[in-house]
Amino acid sequence: MQRLARGALITIEIFLLSSLILATRCANYQEVFVAGNIYFTDADCYARMTRVRMCSEHPGLIVRHHEFENYPDGTTPHTTAPLDYLILALSILLQPLTTHAIDLAGALISPLFALPGGWFLWWWSRRMKFRYRWVLLILYAISPILVQGTELGRPDHQSLSMLLVTIAICAEWTLCREAGDTPATTLSRWSIAAGIAWGLAIWVSAYEPLILFLFLILFMLVSPRHRHLFKARQNSWISFAAILAIAGLIERRLPSLSILDSTAIFKNWARTIGELAHVSPANVIWLRWSGYLLLFVPVLVLMGSIKIKSMIKSVSMSRQETPAFILFLLVATYGLTIWQARWAYFFVLIFALTLPALLEPIKSRSAVWIAFTLSILPILRDWDERLWPNDAEVARLVEQRKEGMELHELAISLRSSGIHPFLAPWWLSPSIAYWSGQPGVAGSSHEGISGIAASSRFFFSDDWRKAREILENHKIQSVFVYNAERVAQNSSIILNSKPTGHELCFLLERTPTQVQPFLIFSAQNGTAKLYRFVNNL
Repeated sequence: MQRLARGALITIEIFLLSSLILATRCANYQEVFVAGNIYFTDADCYARMTRVRMCSEHPGLIVRHHEFENYPDGTTPHTTAPLDYLILALSILLQPLTTHAIDLAGALISPLFALPGGWFLWWWSRRMKFRYRWVLLILYAISPILVQGTELGRPDHQSLSMLLVTIAICAEWTLCREAGDTPATTLSRWSIAAGIAWGLAIWVSAYEPLILFLFLILFMLVSPRHRHLFKARQNSWISFAAILAIAGLIERRLPSLSILDSTAIFKNWARTIGELAHVSPANVIWLRWSGYLLLFVPVLVLMGSIKIKSMIKSVSMSRQETPAFILFLLVATYGLTIWQARWAYFFVLIFALTLPALLEPIKSRSAVWIAFTLSILPILRDWDERLWPNDAEVARLVEQRKEGMELHELAISLRSSGIHPFLAPWWLSPSIAYWSGQPGVAGSSHEGISGIAASSRFFFSDDWRKAREILENHKIQSVFVYNAERVAQNSSIILNSKPTGHELCFLLERTPTQVQPFLIFSAQNGTAKLYRFVNNL
């Protein structure tokens, strides 16, 4: 009877957690499924899906070069093969259900990564016997930034990286906690799991996971408490090296470091990217991501059994302690999030992992749950605004859907068996390239910053001769013209120049009759205009 009751409780817990994870990740379904088509949430997602389509058309292809952006030079992307083929594998499973299997797989893949991530955390926190493990699980399920990283319609490598980093950090925590009183075979399994997870995470993205891994290794080297773990993890090193060797053989290229570009154009462009923005420590967005308990982390650390001096000197570890390397990673990712907002995914993830251990010294369960419920009020307020938006937000969402449909309509008019390159504002180029099957000058990746600059110079130019040179140099046949004010504003930031109102983006959108004859007005709808470039005039 007890076993039956326990099984029922486990089933209910997993069902409730899974429902909460999927409900939050799929809350944006109205923006993804529109009028029978699937629209992705970010420009980068369309670039990823173009890669998946290439792999579908040429099975076994490893995409090492993007010809569909920064045309005609293309780019050497930072994206790698694992996510391409995971999406493709899912699309094969979905083929009996839909005629748009690749699109549907791209829309579903990130929520499907969040789901096993939640299941793993449920199992791991139960194994670790955390008294307040549901604090971790609820925050994982509802934190807006964690939801954003794994939401519906966002086939981005961040979702897979988050899953793998979660497993890696939990494996490291288990190794650190159980090193003294666990059979060697069990520790070996955790060591292998950590090595595989870190290796796969770095294969998927040699940026955040790589830096987190280097921070971890550095801490182990300088901390006497953890140095013995560094020396005793041969299985972890072997599995880690094996994964990286496989990645090297498959990818056959070194990771791109262009994210560290320091040119003026790149810095200006980065100012327009939300994930690359600085996040002030005083910004209330921290509370919307994590809740009020974030403010009390220093107090919780002092209240707990963690004493920094003893942690540095001692080799053994109490089962109730939070490993020092977890706190180190928490502080490090906090600082990195201040530098670049994209680190918030990992900061909040580590914060959620840390909370049950930090709350462990508080014996009153009711006090903890009252405090936690009150602490997530900023998160709930964020969800209130998402689920029941005000009139202005509703109007924006309606306009966004309309623009997506109308841009899609113009883009598919370019479909052809031949190559007909186009020029468009950079943030629209990946979606147009995906829908049309044609290459664009611009793109949304930092590797194609030269194409982004060329697109901005064209639309911001007031000299027809220079504009024509850009079209000729990039072998353009079509030009997409979008909202002039938005294009001018964005281009002015990238080029660090003030708009005058006489730029080509205004002329092309508002006065087609005054456009030079080498650009022939071809089509339009409420969102954009399409011009054909005739080079022989």
